[in-house]
Parts: sequence; structure tokens; C-alpha cells
Amino acid sequence: MGRSRWGADAGAPRGAAYDQRFASLAASGVDVHGEAALVDELVPRAAAVLDGGCGTGRVAIELARRGHEVVGVDLDPGMLGEARGKAPHLEWVEADLATLDLGRSFDAVVLAGNVLLFVAAGTEGAVVARAAAHLRPGGLLVAGFQCTGAGYGPPAFDGHAADAGLTLAERWSTWDRRPWKPGADFQVSVHRRSAAEPIAPPPAR
Repeated sequence: MGRSRWGADAGAPRGAAYDQRFASLAASGVDVHGEAALVDELVPRAAAVLDGGCGTGRVAIELARRGHEVVGVDLDPGMLGEARGKAPHLEWVEADLATLDLGRSFDAVVLAGNVLLFVAAGTEGAVVARAAAHLRPGGLLVAGFQCTGAGYGPPAFDGHAADAGLTLAERWSTWDRRPWKPGADFQVSVHRRSAAEPIAPPPAR
């Protein structure tokens, strides 16, 4: 995510080191595909999914393996390089989520891995708005991030989503749908774009 709080964190693992962290978790028996499993359950078969802040492609590649058409977007070229190396057949786009315009729409946009906590401070609303702009009518924005007390949290997120024309459909405290309780240290939200497109007014005569 380049020009972001992720980019400012010199201690954050990147590229192969980032992948190794999840490889170690998987080897220990941890399910590292909870995000993809949830999205797979929420969208139609062979859905079009945008993975925003895709990093090295863990979620996007798993969604593609499950039969979905996936585009991964990130601003960190090193992370995208790893993603392209693992799945050169998928579409990977280097871009800022706050100004993203792919000129197409998706059944779902997923923001996993604390994306909304790592984007540049003050751009969270723009990121949500650009995600919403890429949704088809009835499409879903699925986002998971840690709730950091005084930091960005569900109230601010819901406000940004409402401003972008999205309605909260579900919220859980984990990717495997454990019930949400205020004060939980993690949230997974599903916001939906209205299925009804506004009717354009007739041209002036």
C-alpha cells in the first residue's frame, strides 16, 4: 500500500517474508484462508471480486482457486511482485485505493488484512467510496480490521459506508462469523450497495 501507514512501518514484513509468516501458520494447522472462505460463501458462483490491498495475493489467489474472477490491487510493488510470481495468470494492479478507477464493477470488494488501518491517515473515507464505486447493484463490501479504541473503528467505517451509498448487512467479530459484540477487538463487516439503481430523470425539453 506504498504511500500509507503500512509503508511508514519499517518493521512490517514484506514480500517473501510476509508470505513466510502465513506459510508457518498454515504448517502449524492454522486456517489461513478464512477471508476467502467467507467471501466465497457470500457471493455467487464465478463472481467478480476485487481484492483491495491484496499484498502478496493470499486472499485473491485462494478466491481464484475457488472459481472466482479476481483482480488484486495494491500500492506496494514489492508485495505485488510476489503476487505476480505466484499467480501470473491473475490480474494485478499497482494503484492507490483512495483514487482507484478500474472502469469496471464487481460482485464484491474485499478489504482484508487491516487494509483500512494501513491506508494513509485521512483517506479512509475515500478508500471506502472508491470501493463502493466499483460495486455492481447489490454488490458487497467485505472488510475486516482490528478495532483500535481511539483509532478507526466501526462507527467511522459505517459513516463512510453510508456516505458511499452502502448499508450494513452483517457484522461479526471474526472471519468465521463469531457474533459481534461492541468492544470486540476485531470486526468483519458486510455492507451492501442498493440493488435498485436510481432512475435517471428524463432529458429536459
